[in-house]
Amino acid sequence: MARFNKLQTIEAMRRTGMVPVFYNKDAAITLQVIKACYEGGVRAFEFTNRGDFAHEVFGEVSRRLKDECPDMILGAGSVVDPATAALYMQLGANFIVGPCFNAEVAKVCNRRLVPYIPGCGSVTEIGTAQEAGCDVCKIFPAGSVGGPSFVKNMLAPMPWTQIMATGAVEPTEENLSAWIHAGVACVGMGSKLFPAETIAKGDWAHISALCSDALAIIDRHR
Repeated sequence: MARFNKLQTIEAMRRTGMVPVFYNKDAAITLQVIKACYEGGVRAFEFTNRGDFAHEVFGEVSRRLKDECPDMILGAGSVVDPATAALYMQLGANFIVGPCFNAEVAKVCNRRLVPYIPGCGSVTEIGTAQEAGCDVCKIFPAGSVGGPSFVKNMLAPMPWTQIMATGAVEPTEENLSAWIHAGVACVGMGSKLFPAETIAKGDWAHISALCSDALAIIDRHR
């Protein structure tokens, strides 16, 4: 069951401005990566459901985070159906993210007051997700649906919208400042925070530094 309520989860995403996105089949590596992000100031982390037995990795990590990273809010991503959403929530997911919108996933998450952040690629999809109770919507793939310009233009008629941009997000001043000035509530970032060579070497301090630098950029441009 979720350790953090819906308001706490959304506020952590909005306050920090960044949600790292990561998957590895090895629970020990995943835990080290999450701990490195935690040291860098991250407080909401998305583990993606992208491999066989991914839920088992998630369950092991979720159990250990309570003691090792007590303020980290862990969620599950790449969720496209209600059964998978329910499985991850039972294992402790505090939020559910999907590449697309699924009304049945929204119902399952709403029943437990767990945030559901669906992937949307148009104003209509965002509006439909909001009608289903989604407080935060993910534009995905963010670079392909119009980038920061899409966010800025969409917020003009729908200023209440909270957007998480995922895809084409990089931990650089130029990139992050563009998303923040466009009006996103937060960004989701994956491979750019977790270079393959860094993971292979176990250079967790480098990941902490990347996270810390990215969060500082976000804070400067708000």
